[in-house]
Amino acid sequence: MEGRVGYELKRAQQAFCLVVDEALRQVGLTTAQYAVLAMLEDAGALSGAELARRCFVTPQTMNQLVASLEARALIQRAAHPSHGRILQTRLSEHGRMLVTHAHERVGAVETRMTAELSEPEQHELIRLLDACASALTPTGSAEHPRRRPATPTAAGNPATKQDQGSLP
Repeated sequence: MEGRVGYELKRAQQAFCLVVDEALRQVGLTTAQYAVLAMLEDAGALSGAELARRCFVTPQTMNQLVASLEARALIQRAAHPSHGRILQTRLSEHGRMLVTHAHERVGAVETRMTAELSEPEQHELIRLLDACASALTPTGSAEHPRRRPATPTAAGNPATKQDQGSLP
């Protein structure tokens, strides 16, 4: 299997996720919880359904994640201003501080992972991974957020799917 793109991609993802899981454990978060906080930091306020789509989890899983984060006062939910039945979720001040610490830890893992790559190689890797994901994503699919241009050292941007959630 060595040398096959899918195998090497999964091997890199597994190695990355193991180290990120440990780094996030030190700040009291799971990878899935981090993904939610990072997504809310990026977007401002989102419905549970939109959070689920952007974090690549089911609505049921997102409900559990939101409940656990709300119980820890890391997020707040309120009725949408124009759609009363929709609850919008946003970061609390405590959640904002915690996700900042988590970004630092995840960023350190990304730096370690890409230490042997030049900055142009890092940009190219991001571009290539984006192209691979795009090739397998149905055009106009509502399940995937709109892609943004890659940034150098995009610490904190959820990008990898895990068995129990996804990582920012």
